[in-house]
Amino acid sequence: MKLHQNLVGAVVEGLLAIFGEERYADKVIESLLRSNPKWGSSDRGFIAETTYDMVRHWRLLWYLADSEPSLKSHALWQLFGVYWMWRGFELPDWFKWERPEAIAITARFEQAKQSAKLLYSFPDWLDARANNELGSERWTKEAAALNMQTQVVLRANTLKTDRDTLIRLLAEHNVEAYGIAQLPDAIVLKKRLNIFGNPLYKQGLFEIQDAASQLVAPFSHVQPGMRVIDACAGAGGKTLHLAALMQNKGSIISMDVEAFKLDELRRRARRAGVSIAETRLIENNKTIKRLRESADVVLLDAPCSGTGVIRRNPDSKWKLSEDFIERIQETQRDILRRYSQMTKPGGTLVYATCSILPSENMHQIEWFLGEQEGKNFVLEEQRAVMPSEFGFDGFYMARLRRK
Repeated sequence: MKLHQNLVGAVVEGLLAIFGEERYADKVIESLLRSNPKWGSSDRGFIAETTYDMVRHWRLLWYLADSEPSLKSHALWQLFGVYWMWRGFELPDWFKWERPEAIAITARFEQAKQSAKLLYSFPDWLDARANNELGSERWTKEAAALNMQTQVVLRANTLKTDRDTLIRLLAEHNVEAYGIAQLPDAIVLKKRLNIFGNPLYKQGLFEIQDAASQLVAPFSHVQPGMRVIDACAGAGGKTLHLAALMQNKGSIISMDVEAFKLDELRRRARRAGVSIAETRLIENNKTIKRLRESADVVLLDAPCSGTGVIRRNPDSKWKLSEDFIERIQETQRDILRRYSQMTKPGGTLVYATCSILPSENMHQIEWFLGEQEGKNFVLEEQRAVMPSEFGFDGFYMARLRRK
């Protein structure tokens, strides 16, 4: 494979921004790809995939380089050399930095295989915590699954089309895709590509939504005509799915503490043809109290560590902290305690996270059921979706019935 110096330079620039400036990887890559309109699709693909791959294997690569992590430009160029040879390629003549020895890389890679945190590039504290919560055997499987490249998954918008029709229409646009047996509306692209510019997306025929995330709305057992509250709606991925399952009949109140996310939700709803979603900014506790005991279904897609979606956000491994997880667990409990009050008697409360850590999931439900407010609820079903088994993101969901 032929290397071009300007493309490798873009990768190095990306790594500096992600680790040096602590910017989100997806935003960094988006910015990089906009910086040079002359790059073709293969060049853009190289920059995006190589940057993500080096972020994904950040700790392992420094171990293979037998060096402490550094954000100096020359050190990152040398790290790229290690990465390129580890992937089985020859370095070009123009590569003027220190050339690693293939034998040394191979030997250190064999040593790294003895340690999951090295092989799959996880920080010590997260590796220790996951081992403690999941057990070493389970965590090793999940660490391996979380360090794989994610697939692009779409959800057919059944307000406008169906899965088989969408697969056929995508094929007409030279996009190959296939369905998932467990999910009637999910489609996986055979090749990674930027689908946002596709005319079918602009027509609102599909949304980009991981397969595990697509499990949550059906798990909520919504029906047409219901009054539903999506209390941590964000940009509205699950609101749109709920609306499709409700056949655009009934009402959904989509709530969040961030106004810009609700702005995006409204734009997405217009594109998807969703007319039953009303956005409401959570400004204080009065917003919640006004909706007390009013909803047939309350969905709490709670903020979390995001450990289940590390495959699509590999830099999050290095931006998370143990303090953050402790703080977010307090936030989850506060949300459960206060937002659950919007569920009417006989109604359904769904708690969901994109975490694989029991301390954010079933342990939180156990805690809630022991609280005064939680004693009004009965647990109907809970499900932990693990990346190593499902093949996509990790998710947790619990459905409770209010007495």
